[in-house]
Amino acid sequence: MKVLVVGSGGREHGLSWKIAQSPLVDGVFCAPGNGGIAEDAICVDIPAEDIGSLLKFVKDNAIELTVVGPEAPLVAGIVDAFRAESLAIFGPDKRGAQLEGSKSFAKEVMQKASIPTAACGVFTDADKARAYVREACFPTVVKADGLAAGKGVIVTSCADEACSAIDEILVEKAFGSAGASIVVEERLVGEEASFIAICDGEHIVPLASSQDHKPAYDGDLGPNTGGMGAYSPAPVLDENAYGRVLDTILYPLVRVLRERGITYKGVLYAGLMMTQTGPYVLEFNARMGDPETQPLLMRLKSDIVPVLYETAKGGSIRNMELAWEDGPSVCVVMASGGYPGPYEKGKVISGLGDAGKIDGVKVFHAGTRIRDNQVVTSGGRVLGVTAVGGDLKAAIDKAYRAVSLISFDGAHYRKDIGHKGLRRFT
Repeated sequence: MKVLVVGSGGREHGLSWKIAQSPLVDGVFCAPGNGGIAEDAICVDIPAEDIGSLLKFVKDNAIELTVVGPEAPLVAGIVDAFRAESLAIFGPDKRGAQLEGSKSFAKEVMQKASIPTAACGVFTDADKARAYVREACFPTVVKADGLAAGKGVIVTSCADEACSAIDEILVEKAFGSAGASIVVEERLVGEEASFIAICDGEHIVPLASSQDHKPAYDGDLGPNTGGMGAYSPAPVLDENAYGRVLDTILYPLVRVLRERGITYKGVLYAGLMMTQTGPYVLEFNARMGDPETQPLLMRLKSDIVPVLYETAKGGSIRNMELAWEDGPSVCVVMASGGYPGPYEKGKVISGLGDAGKIDGVKVFHAGTRIRDNQVVTSGGRVLGVTAVGGDLKAAIDKAYRAVSLISFDGAHYRKDIGHKGLRRFT
């Protein structure tokens, strides 16, 4: 079959790379793709949110499966448009994608399903939000209600910081229309982890555990980003916690969505805080994580296409399982200087060939393009340098060895990806 992957980031490079390995697939396209995806798929110059042009491309080229990477086209209703034409597309419909598109909707569903999550208030009025945080008996987190590319979350430690965050999002519109409404919630204490699964509307096939690193700098300092690195598996999610997430979070969520008339088909991503009393949900996403996808797919032994295709065409994944390599994998994101704030583009990247020659290393491209036969930067997160190893330390060392061979002006990356996991083995 021929497959179209929609998107242009590191997650889409990972998906294109893995899908191309399937014996069921004889052609992979990616729209719009990037400078690195072109090595693993045929890039098509159509923006991810141009639903009409994507629909035409799929029809004209007899594409049998479309896999949507990013959240924006899902929230915009790409799945609804494709299903109306009886085309197989992997991802939730517009109503289901509200889980990510509206944090207040997600909170409402979680409360209905009795899913553990932080206490919160939802506001469109800054004065009422400020009054809420000044009366709260706990530190708070202020979130833009809509899509903000993973950056619309401000963690605060006191009421004054929370008020500043409220002004930044709600008054100054730092995240545009995504911040027309805000969620102010209790700041939970613990260690974060990512639980990603595939759902056919009733049954769930979980992926391996992983852990993202959202803050920009070492030691989880600095502003939140789309993710500065990830590793899998995450030891903070042990076997007991893994089962608890399925039983008390994902299956209750799917049941309540079904009660609301939403048959959720696609990726269910629970961003968790592992507290002393168990897992709490920080947020839900309607797509695979970036950068978690990269280390997960490096460890995946199974062909991913059957579970994607069965879900996309409305079948059942009840008896499907995914097999994983025992060895861990680590992804280190190399970002442009200044990210997640303003940054320059067009910086020439060198050393990609040398890094890619290391056994067990794959350099996934996120924000790159080809200019004059050279790979140059074109985004905030530029590369996801990913490695597998016999143990976590070996994978970390290999990933950073590959990073040391790559350079571009202003390159920035965290130097402690995976260290939380290492501490659990010492």
